[in-house]
Amino acid sequence: MNRIILAIILILGLPAAVMAQTGDAASGGQMITACNACHGEDGNQMLIPGAAKLGGQNENYLLKQMQEIKEGLRAVPLMAGQLANFDDQDLADIAAYYASQNLPRGAAAPDSVEIAQTLYRYGDADLGIAACTACHSPTGSGNAGAGYPALSGQDPAYTAAQLRAFRDGSRNNDVSSVMRSNVARLNDAEIEALASYVSGLRTE
Repeated sequence: MNRIILAIILILGLPAAVMAQTGDAASGGQMITACNACHGEDGNQMLIPGAAKLGGQNENYLLKQMQEIKEGLRAVPLMAGQLANFDDQDLADIAAYYASQNLPRGAAAPDSVEIAQTLYRYGDADLGIAACTACHSPTGSGNAGAGYPALSGQDPAYTAAQLRAFRDGSRNNDVSSVMRSNVARLNDAEIEALASYVSGLRTE
């Protein structure tokens, strides 16, 4: 492997498989019949409670999550069964398909802004919280190259559930424990406020 590429992978903490895999959106669109039952054809319909919005999400992030769910590194039992028969190229194609869809739009609850805006944009040194913008961008679009997810438009209940899972350690597939470290000292009110606030961020 090229030393420069290897260095980038090590710095970012991204698996080489994620960096190297190239997906075909058209092919992926032919494989999502089972996915539609929860996420809808565009990935954003949320047909069951707790389902993530996938449309417009960063491709590298989607691929990493599907690979780790399939391998049991992230516990999502329903999805693990759905992904069992897909190989890495299939997963890359599915990731490419969902990434090609439109990012959804959300709206922040007005009372969430005051609590969450400072945390998201500046962090809190006393609590050991880095600014969320460092990985997820000021607009909530994430960082596609680094595999950091977009947060804009995501369902607040889903985001809050993931933040709580990182806080209690039941979700532990974050690179270098960055999410677990950042949310360890957040209380429930702060988590709910952040989840609402990021949903209302705009990428354009």
